[in-house]
Amino acid sequence: MSVMDKIKGMLKGHPDQANKGVDKTGDFVDEKTEGKYSGQVDSGQDKLKDQFGSNPDQDRPPQS
Repeated sequence: MSVMDKIKGMLKGHPDQANKGVDKTGDFVDEKTEGKYSGQVDSGQDKLKDQFGSNPDQDRPPQS
């Protein structure tokens, strides 16, 4: 069993807590890098939320 499978198992049924954790981690990275990689961080956050099945924005078209 991979680490990602273990994480998914722990977060299953807790999408709100998963979202908070992903958002908080992304904010921490943005703070430490002074926003230099904010685009990549946002993309990573979206992908993680998709992995955990908790991305409320997945059906919304990208903003321009």
